[in-house]
Amino acid sequence: MASGCKIGPSILNSDLANLGAECLRMLDSGADYLHLDAPCSSGRSVFCKHFVPNITFGHPVVESLRKQLGQDPFFDMHMMVARPEQWVKPMAVAGANQYTFHLEATENPGALIKDIRENGMKVGLAIKPGTTVEYLAPWANQIDMALVMTVEPGFGGQKFMEDMMPKVHWLRTQFPSLDIEVDGGVGPDTVHKCAEAGANMIVSGSAIMRSEDPRSVINLLRNVCSEAAQKRSLDR
Repeated sequence: MASGCKIGPSILNSDLANLGAECLRMLDSGADYLHLDAPCSSGRSVFCKHFVPNITFGHPVVESLRKQLGQDPFFDMHMMVARPEQWVKPMAVAGANQYTFHLEATENPGALIKDIRENGMKVGLAIKPGTTVEYLAPWANQIDMALVMTVEPGFGGQKFMEDMMPKVHWLRTQFPSLDIEVDGGVGPDTVHKCAEAGANMIVSGSAIMRSEDPRSVINLLRNVCSEAAQKRSLDR
């Protein structure tokens, strides 16, 4: 089975002027890991035609957070960038734990997976809503985590796309031990559908970050996820 249910606040939704303190607030509230989005700094998605050289949470930010927070927090880098190959070593040196790249952004996933591993990081592979989940299958046994986007990457304020849940279910059925992450519009009102489909890594942004009681939100998300996982185990 996948390695338990984990909740990762998306810190892009935090007070960026107090990023270190916001990360500590999330960890103190029970977050299992921190999800750091790295889109191109124009705010557009990895699939836009033009890019600028810097990214939102670039490796200098990751390095600063690692120095401030110590070695314990798990940094899941969601690399919504063109040419993800160029950022592997800088992110590894900065202290990233998992490097999640988009299948749509590279012509050689196998070589990139190998490079990420050789740089000491776990491998995440993401697909956007328009990508058929079967395209991920050839790589599923070489990665640590599959990310199914539940909104279109690079555009804020979108609603959770329930029609992505069959992708999650298919992955869980085909690869029972794979960690499966969902990201986009996930919160107390939508986590049930994600958990029932088979997701065990839940990224949630504003639902956690903007809550007056983030610990209760994190606990709710984790409990829903754990209960669904237990039910799947009993149904086997």
